[in-house]
Amino acid sequence: MNSVIENIVSRRSVRKFKSDMIPMETIQQIVKAGTYAPTGMGKQSPIILAVTNKSLRDRLSKANAKVIGKDESFDPFYNAPVVLVVLANKNCPTYLYDGSLVMENLMLSANSLGIGSCWIHRAKETFETDEFKELLKSLGIDGDYEGIGNCILGYSDEPKKDAPPRKENYVYYVD
Repeated sequence: MNSVIENIVSRRSVRKFKSDMIPMETIQQIVKAGTYAPTGMGKQSPIILAVTNKSLRDRLSKANAKVIGKDESFDPFYNAPVVLVVLANKNCPTYLYDGSLVMENLMLSANSLGIGSCWIHRAKETFETDEFKELLKSLGIDGDYEGIGNCILGYSDEPKKDAPPRKENYVYYVD
């Protein structure tokens, strides 16, 4: 099987991570792959916040847990030390699709480098709060950005799972 297809087929979401930090060079490779995702009309509406700062990572985790009504002891990032937050400019009509493609590129590139990943939702709700709008402003990020997803990264602390069988009638070939 082609190596790109094998990478796609073998990728699994990880929900238990070691606390060991990923080397910055590896994070940069993953982020670079994210920036090469296709975007509508080539407008590149998404941005990526590469969060390696533990304090900010923990603030994001607590905000994410709050959205789903969990207390602060719950870590929706499953101990992953890195969070790549993908946001996209809502003024671009394809922003949601653009950001989703960035998320997929991040997860596939992570898998190709032996790094576990998982898409964690609720970036939208987190970045609608004043606290995280202020964070964007403090970083010099202007624009009408919506959180698309949190791509958590780290070294997996669980065995890789097999893919479940694909459902019947997933594809219909039309001649």
